[in-house]
Amino acid sequence: MTTLAAAGTALAACGGSGGGDANGEITGDDITLRFTWWGSDARHKRTQSVIAAFTKAHPNITIKGEFKEWNGYWDSLATTVAANDAPDIIQMDEMYLASYAERGALLDLKTASKHLSTADFDAKSLATGVIDDKQYGVPTGLTVFSLVANTDLLTQYRVTLPDDATWTWDDLKTVGQAVSKASGGKVNGLQSWGFDVGSVNIWARQHGAALYSAEGKVAIPEDVLTSYWQYLLDIAKDGTAPAPSVTVERAGGSVDQSGTATNTAAIGPWWASQLTSVQAASGENLKLLRLPGEAASATPAAYYKPSMFWSVSSRSKYPAEAALFVDYLVNNQEAANVIGVDRGVPANAKIRTAIASSLTGTDKAAADYLDAVEVGDSPRVTPNGASDVEAILKRHTEDVLFARKTPQVASQEFIKELQAAIDAA
Repeated sequence: MTTLAAAGTALAACGGSGGGDANGEITGDDITLRFTWWGSDARHKRTQSVIAAFTKAHPNITIKGEFKEWNGYWDSLATTVAANDAPDIIQMDEMYLASYAERGALLDLKTASKHLSTADFDAKSLATGVIDDKQYGVPTGLTVFSLVANTDLLTQYRVTLPDDATWTWDDLKTVGQAVSKASGGKVNGLQSWGFDVGSVNIWARQHGAALYSAEGKVAIPEDVLTSYWQYLLDIAKDGTAPAPSVTVERAGGSVDQSGTATNTAAIGPWWASQLTSVQAASGENLKLLRLPGEAASATPAAYYKPSMFWSVSSRSKYPAEAALFVDYLVNNQEAANVIGVDRGVPANAKIRTAIASSLTGTDKAAADYLDAVEVGDSPRVTPNGASDVEAILKRHTEDVLFARKTPQVASQEFIKELQAAIDAA
């Protein structure tokens, strides 16, 4: 939980220009830009290298890095934004984009088009950072929702996968049941889900619906959400997926503790970009599969998820220079060579093609999968007030799995609770 709610009043008053012209001339004066991001030590080192290269080309611009761990990042950002002391360049997450953008804290990057080019970005990837026709974030990288299969386990238990270009959710259940039966329960066929909003988005879209309307209201029909939870309940009851206590324990742990990583589940749902870390933990051969149900869907339910965004503070005194640095991050080949796929498979299509030959193993598999999967239009950006949607989803999934609520009651209460959070923002 972040301090966004507590800072709401202050954030509401923080909009407007910081005094600079985002499309103005780049200054020749000595200036300092503050740049904040979260991530690992490896990410910090890569980012510092990119900063050094940029400032070498622009010696009058100093970039002051402010990096943090994920857990403290959002509290710190909310506090600085509320105090009108936000960093100039912000690494932003999709869940929080609207919370800041709709309170006037972020610059519409279309107003900085002179210094920030998005010509090499697919329209669907750019749309992930658009709210009310304003570009509040440029995606650093992209991923798509997928299934990951342990082909070693499938071979061991002599289970053959159907064609993943045409298979259905019933086909997935049948494969999962076959693995669970063949292993005598030692390995579950499926790793359960219900804790990531991506799976809800996919289920809704395959049923011709959406989690949110264009206006930012909860729009998923109750019967669609009920069928989502009924599927999860069914595979838990028949042993295709682990017992609820095991599922919930693993969902609260790290990637290394998941059924896929511990080789105790043959197939699991993951964002394609997670393949590298999951396979490193598993030590076995893993393969990305397309989602069941796509062949029968009227339009592709798969969609681009931004790994994260680059955003610029609306209060920056130097928005043109901040936009210039973002342009360097997303469009410069040298920067791309340093960053690699650390912030996702590059959203810039030209850069993605340029680094393709340098990718190997699971990084290459994730990039190839991204290019091969047909995607639909991006879902509506998570509305202001809905940043805690996954915490709400987790609670209701647990209630369904432990039979504290029926799928229908959970659906009714989830929709009501999520809408109330949006209305209160």
